[in-house]
Amino acid sequence: MKVLNLQCAHGHGFEGWFASQDAFDTQLAGGLVECPMCGDTAITKLLAAPRLNLGNAKAPVETPPARLPATDSPEARWLRAVREVIAQTEDVGERFVDEARKMHYGEAEERGIRGQATPEQARSLAEEGIPVFTLPLPAALKETLQ
Repeated sequence: MKVLNLQCAHGHGFEGWFASQDAFDTQLAGGLVECPMCGDTAITKLLAAPRLNLGNAKAPVETPPARLPATDSPEARWLRAVREVIAQTEDVGERFVDEARKMHYGEAEERGIRGQATPEQARSLAEEGIPVFTLPLPAALKETLQ
């Protein structure tokens, strides 16, 4: 199993697990490796220090522990916020515009919804006084995470 440190063209760092270097290369060439933050497929492998297991080597010199990536990075906060929105809203898909109007005009019960709307449809809703906002979702978050 190869664990690789990867980064997209937008600077989002993440870890990828692959059966081998060949598996990574094949998936990368096929556009199958994508950033979990933004869905970008322009991925580069970052340099990583190899771990050597030297059975009879001397005990390592005491060094300060490596600094782990901040768990409260902007990317981590964004992912938590997006997951919270997904957990607390109903995906109405292409019915979003109709459902938003029905709720606004009292024809349907108010609830949190999410779905698809074109930029023109979103402008039209805003002009009617219906608050909407765009939230791009990476493909990895649109499916059930395991």
